[in-house]
Amino acid sequence: MEDDGSIGFKFWVRLAGIVVLCGIAALILFLILSKAVYAWGFLGGFLAFALLLLAIGWVWDKRSSRKWDTE
Repeated sequence: MEDDGSIGFKFWVRLAGIVVLCGIAALILFLILSKAVYAWGFLGGFLAFALLLLAIGWVWDKRSSRKWDTE
């Protein structure tokens, strides 16, 4: 089998799967944040979003610091 340099069907299926999963994750995030805004107002929704981003950043930092410690 020769490689003609084209992107295969497997790539496009994976890309479509990733796009669908990102869309579902964005929808879930939007629903959670809209409930927070409805319940606590704009400031409360913004605070909930900021806490979510801080938690993600903290986990990311812990994982990357472990990676640098072992090298």
